[in-house]
Amino acid sequence: MENNVIVEMKDITKSFPGVKALDSVSLTLRRGSIHALVGENGAGKSTLMKILSGTYKKDAGEVRYKGRVVDFRSEREALDAGISIVPQELAYVPGLTIEENIFLGREPATGGVISKKTRCQKTKELISELKLQMEPTTKMSDISIAQCQMVEIIKAISRGAEVVIMDEPTSSLTTVETQKMFEQVRALKAKGIAVVYISHKLDEIMELCDAITVLRDAKLIGSIPRKEASEAKIIQMMVGRDMGKVYPPVGTCGTEEVLRVEGLTRQGVFENISFTLHRGEVLGFSGMVGAGRSEVMRALFGMDSYQSGSIFINKEKVKIRSTQDAIRAGICLVFEDRAIHGFVGDLTVSENVMLPSAKEYSKYGGLDFKRIAREVSGQTELLRIKTPSIHQKTAFLSGGNQQKVVLAKWLIRKDVKVLIMDEPTRGIDIGAKQEIYQIIKDLAAQGMAIIIVSSEMPEVINVSQRIIVMDSGRILDEFPHENATQDGIMKTIIDGGRKL
Repeated sequence: MENNVIVEMKDITKSFPGVKALDSVSLTLRRGSIHALVGENGAGKSTLMKILSGTYKKDAGEVRYKGRVVDFRSEREALDAGISIVPQELAYVPGLTIEENIFLGREPATGGVISKKTRCQKTKELISELKLQMEPTTKMSDISIAQCQMVEIIKAISRGAEVVIMDEPTSSLTTVETQKMFEQVRALKAKGIAVVYISHKLDEIMELCDAITVLRDAKLIGSIPRKEASEAKIIQMMVGRDMGKVYPPVGTCGTEEVLRVEGLTRQGVFENISFTLHRGEVLGFSGMVGAGRSEVMRALFGMDSYQSGSIFINKEKVKIRSTQDAIRAGICLVFEDRAIHGFVGDLTVSENVMLPSAKEYSKYGGLDFKRIAREVSGQTELLRIKTPSIHQKTAFLSGGNQQKVVLAKWLIRKDVKVLIMDEPTRGIDIGAKQEIYQIIKDLAAQGMAIIIVSSEMPEVINVSQRIIVMDSGRILDEFPHENATQDGIMKTIIDGGRKL
């Protein structure tokens, strides 16, 4: 093993029931290098890293770490050895402080008593090391997603990590926050840490990474240095075909009002939110993370309360006090954090799709399983959900297919009038993104009224007929599709008072 090589994975194979997740895949990681791992959802990226980090046991192959053969039996064993993973769905306790989360389960203690002073001091040193501006005693629930990502990096450093695996670290970050994240990743590189960077954002990979490994259909397609790569070449390796245009042409919408929001206010979160949504329209919401976009959508879906304002569906006023009220009114929400609010991993595709609609599919006091199978199979075919069967556990599907299951959960209902999609393509590959964009266009063409919340400006600009820009809980401006540009939206945010 070369002096700067820290990890060698050779001919790794792993299967799950009905699925071959990895087929003789090899990977080499070097100290002080940022190594991109790319591929469509289901290609095997996360499975490979979960084997390295002790979450999964490989079926065949060999892993060498710092020159010796290893077979980690748990995440704890891998962590203790110096391999840390920052998952896409961040694992933190919102009610605890930054310092409590960093040292959770391994608090510094004297005589069996936790030393809060030592814990705080160590946290300050770690924060200072990465040149961040955070207070150790701040609760995780009071900081942004971007800052939560930083805390996960600090946690990895605090454990003495020599390999840090980052799974879609910028999936919910804005452009400015992404650049700040890059600074921290480069700081890890400068410390001699090997970073594995899993991302579907090819522009980030071209800017940040030193080497790129591509997987497709559970197999290794190839590894190349960044200087030999281009976005077109990476896409070709990922999908095995020319993708053409990622975004379908934006369609036209009608003038029939489906949703009207007037003066919606939740004290300290958002205020005086007013807009309309029409039949067949895709309305985009843009802004920095923390602008209040998701909070408005949660209020429309009955997840959070609002103090004042009115909501109208088909020009009739409705009161939304709960999610049941929203669903009855025809408002449905595809959440940003699909793994928490979107589906239950241990349930099958069929069970997840039927969760909100069980009453509609009952017969003689029980469920009409034949009808359910027929309807779910229809949605699976319509949305092109890749699964061995509708009885497959949803946890075993790729991120893009999980997102389609969440979408199918609402589309199976016949009474949906407003479909809200919060970060609809977060953490899914370019091929799956293209499919989701086409689904959105097709639904709009059929008359569905759709709201898209996205932190990716190219996405919200290229999918929406109108874009509403929010910041600090208020609406700043509105752009028609033909006049919307990234520069124009950013200028609106800056002029509106957001300090970048």
